[in-house]
Amino acid sequence: MQPIQRIGLALFIVGLLAFVGTLTLSQYRLTDAVLTQTVKKEHLDLLRQATADMQGKTYPYSFGFVSDLKARINQLNEGYRQRKEWDKVIGDNYAFSIARAASTGFFPANSGWFFALSVLLGIVGALLYILPNRKKELNRAVPTVRNNGIFKNPATNGGWIGIIVGTFLIGFYVLLYFFPEYLTNWLILFDPLSRALNGQPASQWFVYGTLYTAAILVMGVRMLIKYRHNRYQQLRTVSVMFFQTCFAFLIPELLAFLHQPAIDLKNIWPLDYSFYFDYRIDEKIKAGTFGIFLLVWGTALWLIGVPVLTYFYGKRWYCSWVCGCGGLAETLGDPYRQLSDKRLVAWKIERVVVHSVLVFAVVMTLAVVYTYATGQSSLLGFLDSYSLRSTYGFWIGGLFSGVVGTGFYPLLGNRVWCRFGCPLAAYLGLVQRFKSRFRITTNGGQCISCGNCSAYCEMGIDVRWYAQRGQDIVRSSCVGCGVCSSVCPRGVLNLETADPSSRVLDPMPIILGNDGVHVRGV
Repeated sequence: MQPIQRIGLALFIVGLLAFVGTLTLSQYRLTDAVLTQTVKKEHLDLLRQATADMQGKTYPYSFGFVSDLKARINQLNEGYRQRKEWDKVIGDNYAFSIARAASTGFFPANSGWFFALSVLLGIVGALLYILPNRKKELNRAVPTVRNNGIFKNPATNGGWIGIIVGTFLIGFYVLLYFFPEYLTNWLILFDPLSRALNGQPASQWFVYGTLYTAAILVMGVRMLIKYRHNRYQQLRTVSVMFFQTCFAFLIPELLAFLHQPAIDLKNIWPLDYSFYFDYRIDEKIKAGTFGIFLLVWGTALWLIGVPVLTYFYGKRWYCSWVCGCGGLAETLGDPYRQLSDKRLVAWKIERVVVHSVLVFAVVMTLAVVYTYATGQSSLLGFLDSYSLRSTYGFWIGGLFSGVVGTGFYPLLGNRVWCRFGCPLAAYLGLVQRFKSRFRITTNGGQCISCGNCSAYCEMGIDVRWYAQRGQDIVRSSCVGCGVCSSVCPRGVLNLETADPSSRVLDPMPIILGNDGVHVRGV
């Protein structure tokens, strides 16, 4: 490791520690002004009485403050439940908004400095760590993709560094989705940036979106250099960086600034599973002509755009060029692509689980739309739309896509969500498998069975098996990232489009297996 890289790594670690450390820097004081600012009028007097003993008291950490506040609200609600006054039970998550407003002390007044010392320092450190190493690669005489030592490095082979990183990511997602009241200092940290972009204080999703975009941009630079000799990989990387920065981050913030529905124009149902929820339909209708356009645009994308574009280009047009989940997997997750499970049993589980999620999403959406149209919460007498969408949001939208999908990058590979859970990937895959011009062709006579293609397939496809038989690779799970082709030393694999009827799905007469050469039928 070069000295500049050591400095970069040190700066990144300092920035990361400072970022985590900011969560402990505020003090918390509950006042009547805080309650008036954050609590609905119908709950204000009740919470004033319930939290009377907390008011004026200074808490040094969020854990004690949030714990006491939740205890008071729970005690209040328990009384309502015992008296069966169900209409008075408080369902609002006041812990989050009150903890944010109650934050006081040195940190809120100097959040700009802490932003520079944590987020910006971490980004600079990451670039210093990445760039010198890639500069060395740039000077190599023979341009090629190098993954030297990747199976021995504890950071990328599922070792102790990977376990630490995975634990951190899992903890981050658990707090983000289920306990955001403990992350309020990060919201304060990002408030100036949020106000500059959309005129509003930062939300937990603004913080997440900013970090998400920064991760794709920084690791995208790494991808551009690593695959510098491959035009397909460079264009693909620039594409995911562009769509994440503009479509998923800047445009929604601009729409929010203009008081329009802040929507990611490339996020397609059923991946955007709440697209037809009542409050989002009402939001679009309230926005007038532009809102109706968004409703029509979002419907046309999955109804027309997905089958047409997938027919011509395969699911890669979305999964590897446009999608934010795919963008993070291809950039931040690139060091972990070799960890994907290649076993046959994993493929069998994948087929069942991902298509089950798709069915779940379709049924849940039908129930939600039925409820919106009729006012009846129950479909067919037993499918409660509110229970369905709550269950889907918790298990699929929160736990699966976030906690497992990204948190387990360093342990299970970078495409766990795309492979096992994404309903849109399942939909795209069905079109690709049965009606698409896209395929990966193989020149079996050139294959030396090195196994690079299979090792670095993030979707767990045994690419070598197809190459040895000279068969086209037509798999519903293939996202067309093209890395199998990039790492092949003999140019065996090519990403091509042609009439679906011209697919080569039968093995060639001579099969080059790991255990020798075989002639079919002999």
